[in-house]
Amino acid sequence: MTAGPVRTFTAVVLLVIVVCFDAGFLQTAFQVCRVCDGTLRNGTAVGDFCAARSGQIDGRCCLGTQAQVADSIIGLDLSNCSLKQVDDLHEATTAQMIDLSANPIFNLNDTLFQGFTQLQYLLLPVKLDCPGGNASWEKVETRGNVCLCEEQRNSCYQTGNISWDCPENSLCTPNGPSFFQCSCIDNHHGYKCLREGEFPMIEALGILGAATVLVSTLLWVTQRRKAKSI
Repeated sequence: MTAGPVRTFTAVVLLVIVVCFDAGFLQTAFQVCRVCDGTLRNGTAVGDFCAARSGQIDGRCCLGTQAQVADSIIGLDLSNCSLKQVDDLHEATTAQMIDLSANPIFNLNDTLFQGFTQLQYLLLPVKLDCPGGNASWEKVETRGNVCLCEEQRNSCYQTGNISWDCPENSLCTPNGPSFFQCSCIDNHHGYKCLREGEFPMIEALGILGAATVLVSTLLWVTQRRKAKSI
């Protein structure tokens, strides 16, 4: 076999491996998409939302396209899944719509949707309240057995004025329903953004690296004494 065919064969094999790897990765990347059996269906709230945005269906998820956020969850349908509790949705922090309706859920953790800054439509069992309360949403209404929380409000402006809980030299940014975080402005860092100037990244990494080497050396010496000679 000459060099040309060998190279072609190698390239084809590598391409097949990459494609298979990517396909497997997409299938296992978001575990939350397979919490419930089945796939996202047309005619459902999230299904219609996904179709309108030309999203890609992956299990119970709608993934964003290149025009949106590639390979990220923009819609999640966990409705009618017999879920009694929901503990972790961190994989879906980029979701714009989440449907948890038709589930025997009794309550939700207050921090469950912390970090969900893009969430605009949340469907819940009618007995549950919207996270953060009605003040965290522009519109809250009941539709049959579904509580619809629509259009998340900016937590920094819920009282009509920007939050005064952030320290000086920082800015308030929303961080999910009723949550906000404070980010230091330029040239400020540290505790309550009191230190002026850029963060000493090189010095910090140097100290961290030296500490890691020191601890690793101590562990190696102490554990080596306990190791039995062969």
